[in-house]
Amino acid sequence: MHVNHLDHVNIVTHDLPGTARFYVDLFDLEARNGPPPSRPDKVQWIYDGAGRAILHLNAVGALQVFERDAQPGPTTGAVHHVALNCEGFADMEDRLKSRALDYQVNDVSSIGLKQIFLTDPNGVLLELNFFQG
Repeated sequence: MHVNHLDHVNIVTHDLPGTARFYVDLFDLEARNGPPPSRPDKVQWIYDGAGRAILHLNAVGALQVFERDAQPGPTTGAVHHVALNCEGFADMEDRLKSRALDYQVNDVSSIGLKQIFLTDPNGVLLELNFFQG
């Protein structure tokens, strides 16, 4: 047995439409309804360009297969951040500036990596990794 890659991250939110818009607009992703029996007003899945559901967004109170208390807010429990491998550093920085979003840039020149850190509307810390080829 081996792990192939990270499948998805689940985020619980008080504002499902706003959180979905954040990811769709900022990252050019696609929101779709989750599979039945989930309800569209409670669950949205966010897909990347290859058709993979990389984020599962659940409204507070959505049905959970595995019950666990997860509340949106400035802390995300034991999860410190979610990292996304990205391309187009300058384009992303322009998008963040045009939306007046706070972010921080980190340069790890020893491995050819530029990073952008920002939080989503639910306090989830995102690490955007741009490897320079």
